[in-house]
This record gives sequence, C-alpha cells and structure tokens, in this order.
Amino acid sequence: MNIHEYQAKALLKEFGAPVSNGIAIFKPSEAKAAAKKLGGPLWVVKSQIHAGGRGKGKFKEKSAGDKGGVRLAKSIEEVEAFAKQMLGATLVTIQTGPAGKQVNRLYIEDGSDIAKEFYLSMLVDRETGRTAFVVSTEGGMDIEEVAHKTPEKIKTFSIDPATGFMPHHGRTVAKALGLSGDLARQAETVAGILYKAFVAKDMAMLEINPLIVTKDDKLKVLDAKVSFDSNALYRHPDVMELRDETEEDEKEIEASKYDLAYIALDGTIGCMVNGAGLAMATLDIIKLYGEEPANFLDVGGGASEEKVTAAFKIITADPQVKGILVNIFGGIMKCDVIARGVIAAVKTVGLEVPLVVRLEGTNVEEGKAIIRASGLNVIPADDLDDAAQKIVAAVNGKDVAAPAKAAPAKKTGAKAALTKAPATKAPAKAAAAKAPAAKAAKARKDGAKPAAAKAPATKAPATKAAAGKAAAKTAAVKAAVAKPAVKGKAPVKGAAKGAAKAAAAPKAASTKSGSASAKKTAGAKSKAKK
Repeated sequence: MNIHEYQAKALLKEFGAPVSNGIAIFKPSEAKAAAKKLGGPLWVVKSQIHAGGRGKGKFKEKSAGDKGGVRLAKSIEEVEAFAKQMLGATLVTIQTGPAGKQVNRLYIEDGSDIAKEFYLSMLVDRETGRTAFVVSTEGGMDIEEVAHKTPEKIKTFSIDPATGFMPHHGRTVAKALGLSGDLARQAETVAGILYKAFVAKDMAMLEINPLIVTKDDKLKVLDAKVSFDSNALYRHPDVMELRDETEEDEKEIEASKYDLAYIALDGTIGCMVNGAGLAMATLDIIKLYGEEPANFLDVGGGASEEKVTAAFKIITADPQVKGILVNIFGGIMKCDVIARGVIAAVKTVGLEVPLVVRLEGTNVEEGKAIIRASGLNVIPADDLDDAAQKIVAAVNGKDVAAPAKAAPAKKTGAKAALTKAPATKAPAKAAAAKAPAAKAAKARKDGAKPAAAKAPATKAPATKAAAGKAAAKTAAVKAAVAKPAVKGKAPVKGAAKGAAKAAAAPKAASTKSGSASAKKTAGAKSKAKK
C-alpha cells in the first residue's frame, strides 16, 4: 500500500526525521490560508499522486500551464494561482503512463535553500533477504538516469536482522554520501531514524529523494515516498487510515475483497491463472508471441466458484481487454471448480471477446465436460504453448479453428520434409517386394530348397517365432501411421508413409540373420525327413 508524500513526512516526523513544515490542501480556496500560515518567503506547491517523476511531469490540460507537478512560488498570490491550475488537472509522469493521474491534493511546503542533493532509500533486498540501504551522492529528479548511465555511483549494503541497525551502519551511510564532521553525524542519526521507522511500520520501501544539505549545513528530508507490506497492514490500523483508494486501480481494490492477487498491466490479453509462477510464465509466453498481457491475476490454490466468478468479472471490466486466456494447472485447485466459475461469470456478464481455456490436472475431464456442455463459444487448448498461440491469433482476428501449431512447422521446414518424403518411398517399397521374388526364382533355377527363398518374405515366415516378430513389426508400423506427427495437430500428409519407411528400416538389417535362420531350419527339416 502506498501513501502520499505529506502523509509519509508526517509519519517520519513522529520518529524524529528532519522535515520541512507543510500543509496539505484539497481546494484552491485553502491555498492562501496555508501559505500565510507557513510564512514564506518561498513556498513549494507539490502535486500529491502515487507516482514519481512529478517534477518533470506535464499536465494534460492547457489551463494547468506548461510547468511540472512541483512548482516554486515566490508570493502568496502565486501559490493561489498554482493551486487553481493544478487541482483537478491530470498529471502525466514517467510512472503514470500516458493516461496520467488526476491531482486531488496539493502539499504546500516551506521552501529550502539547497546546497547539495543526495539519494537515500531502504528496501528489502531480495538477494540477501535483508533490509538494505541504497545510497547515492547523485540525488534529485535525474536519479533514474544515474542508475542507467553511472550505476557505480549507487551503493547498496544490507543489515543483519540479528543485530539490527548499529553505529557502524550509520558511518557507512555517511561515508557513502561523502560526508564528514557534523554532517556525517547528522547522516548517522537520520539513517538510524529511517531504519527504526522502516521496521516498526513494516514498510516495503522508503525513499528519500532528495535528502538535502541546506546552505546552513543541515540535513533535511525534502521528499519521501513510502510503500507498506500489504500482508502486515492488519498490525497497523493507523496506516490503514492513510489509504487513498482514489489513487488505486478500481479492479485491484475489487480483487483485494476476494483475496485475489491482481495487478493491472497495459496489454490487451486478460489472464486468469492459478499460481504466481505459472502466471508469470503465462505473461512471458504471451509476450513471446507478440502481444501484451492486460493483467496479472492469480486465483490461488483454494479458490471457490464465487472467487473464480469474481476474477472473471474483474478481467472483463477492463475495456482494453480484447481476449481472455484461462490457464489452470489443477493441483490443489480443481479444474471443475474453475470451469463452473467461468461459466457462471460468462452467463452473468456475457462474453464479447475470444476466450481460450487450457485445463490440466485434478478433475480435468470433468472441467472440460462442463465447458463443452455449456454451449459457450470457448476455444480449448492442449497446453500452454497452444493456448498462447490461439489467444494471440484470436485477438488479431485470425481463424483459430485450425491447430495453432501448424504455422511454426512451416517455418522450420518440418512440413515440407514430410510431404516430400513419400516421393522416394513407393519405389523403395516396390523394390523391397520384388527382391524376395527374384531370389526365389534364382533359387528354383539353381535347385535350392524353397524354404530358404521364402525366409526373407515377411508374409510367409518359416517359423512361428519369425511370424510373431513380423506381426509385431506390422503393428508398430500401423501405430506409427495412426499417431499424429505433432501433438495437437492432424496427421500431416505423407507422415504415414514416412513412418512406414522408418519402421521398415530395421527389416533390411535383419534380412541376413533371418535368411540364415531360415536356412538352418530348412536344413534341420530335411535331415529329419531323411
């Protein structure tokens, strides 16, 4: 959960952090009184939205002027003018996307004389599993550029939770900032305050950008951005009171009511998946085939029919969704529950976009049967790859009745190879059939026993064992002919003959041994008669 800058500063001030005085306003008429109370002579008027990059942002409306979302005012009249321009206008920043966010609150703050800007933040380092400080001597609006162009200027170090924050951690922060003397001691104190607040309030991220040195050599928190661990909010009712739902996605708010893990994205294919890992893989494969996912939605392992129905409604409520992919691997989650939930949702809200469903795992056959019996226009998929190709094709207006995997086969040349192969197979088969006949004719001419000539022929084996072996080979050939070359595809023309040729290959190798065996058998029979 995120909070506004003015709320974050008030929270940090409770822990002893040095922050500027400021007042939040919600109406233009409140600007004059706030400016008078602060006194001046400089004021900073800041847009309050849950996004960074406000200083470099631009308002959509011309009436808001051509300045950014953070403005310096040198008079009370200018504070009033800025408030009228900015409140209610839409601010677009690098973090809001092209749609931007409406500014419903402003924070009017005392101006500061800045001598130097730094960057200081805290977060949970996933590599170490510990709380970490991220420090840079290059703070301010260009910190993203610093991270890309000169990452060596950003230092990171973690804190062992067994010891917590120690004096040497504060000295490390001061050294990383390049401070000495009294400023170094101030930095040590500020670092300790931030760590205490971070741990006490179960924060997920605390960013101070910039942390400044004023012209009278004082450290001050000039901006603050705070995110809390949503799983720990039950321990902090005071933090919950700071929540501003107007800054959150309505779909995410609705999803939280049903304990669904939902994150809105910018694509066109809605996704409903069980399990975060499978959900991430689903997003990746959609991007692999050229489209963008519209959301991350994990229904979890113990979802009910009601929960699945709610998830489907949330997806369809997004106007940018042009197709939906349901990808379920039933372990704890049962496929029949998913099927009933999807059908219930479709019957309630309707289905105006293509829907591809891939089910696998617990009660998969029941789930598929439920969907078939529903009579809904649902596109079934065999596996994740097939599902991704079908939904991408569907949102692009292509026919997905044919197997989705036919296209890649053409690219790799596999289909061409299979269709060309039969051209050489018929003569080979004929030659194989003529060879035993020619040998038999030669044997009769030379006076040899007929049994030896018959041995190579597969239709008339000399012994029961040979007959059984021949029958097994014939069955293998038939099985190869009947089996499709690629899962999920109808057999490609010529594949049957190709399989027959492959199965016939061992026969040539066994002809000599079969012939020798037949000769021995014939010789034994001849001696017995004598």
